[in-house]
Amino acid sequence: MASSNHLGGVGTTVLCVVPTPLRAEFFAPSTVASLEVSAAALGGRLEWAEGADELRAILRDSAGSRLTSRVLVSSWGFPFLDAETLDCLPELGLLAHSGATVRPFVGEDFFDRGLKVTQAGDAMGRPVAEVALTFTLSLLHQTHRFSHDLHGGVGYEQSQANARVQHEVLGARIGVVGASRTGRHYIQLALAIGADVSVYDPFLTQAEADSIGVRKLGLEELMSTSQIVAVHAPSLPETHHMIDARMLSLMPDGAGLVNTARSWLVDEQALIAETATGRIDAAVDVFDVEPFADDHPFRAMPNVLLMPHRAAGTVEGRLRGGEIVAQEVARFVRGEALVHEIHESDLKRMA
Repeated sequence: MASSNHLGGVGTTVLCVVPTPLRAEFFAPSTVASLEVSAAALGGRLEWAEGADELRAILRDSAGSRLTSRVLVSSWGFPFLDAETLDCLPELGLLAHSGATVRPFVGEDFFDRGLKVTQAGDAMGRPVAEVALTFTLSLLHQTHRFSHDLHGGVGYEQSQANARVQHEVLGARIGVVGASRTGRHYIQLALAIGADVSVYDPFLTQAEADSIGVRKLGLEELMSTSQIVAVHAPSLPETHHMIDARMLSLMPDGAGLVNTARSWLVDEQALIAETATGRIDAAVDVFDVEPFADDHPFRAMPNVLLMPHRAAGTVEGRLRGGEIVAQEVARFVRGEALVHEIHESDLKRMA
């Protein structure tokens, strides 16, 4: 990596602000080569910055000079591009984010300058959907309860005696809250193995529902008729705690809730109270406070399956994200339309 006294300055046309530990996870050698080609096509070179702190140092050290970066590639921990920061980047045309949401990084000033932003969230849709399907199968077959019993020293026969009714996914009534990008990946997987899928999504038209092979339902009907409810909605003001105590109370005895989206969508305290009764099960990858406390009630519940917000953490998904970024940068260089471009109006629907 070049030293910070010229990093991002004259000759740098593509600046990747990605911490070293994440670089190999997102950017394969072939992807780096593609970014280098794009940087050369813009008349300069590719450089790497360690993260937000180094980018701020570059901008501070370069006060009064013109940075030539035409493209910024971002990752987690990237700073918000306010007006003062953008003034230091007069040549900037594109921000390409290797993750999903760009809401923490860009605002009105960014779009008012006619700048473009794209992201690689589509790369995460498949792995998150696969974890949601894994959760679904576990809740249906009760593998989480068996595992908790046996790890906790419960006898083999006693664990069998403790078993609740088990179900196959074939013909199972699966309710999906939100036909988002990840939601549609999950729907595709669930339909492929024979589930009977219904969806609640006020943005989903009947024609779209018909085309993907799902039934549209209101939220109350979906909650009260589904064996598994999988949450995939965006984080919006109107979706805050959309799954509250009343909605959870509508779920049939023995049903399960899957949340790999955002804790914003589900009232965590209401879910704790409902699962504590043992009436329903849950599988959760997202929490109000992360990491959650050592004494969090979920830790002791045999009917709650937990992951530490890692549903999107596959090798393949992260490398796919880097590929998407490199492809979008190449399109920008060629003057082509971006496939994954985010507009200002899209920000309100991003997590």
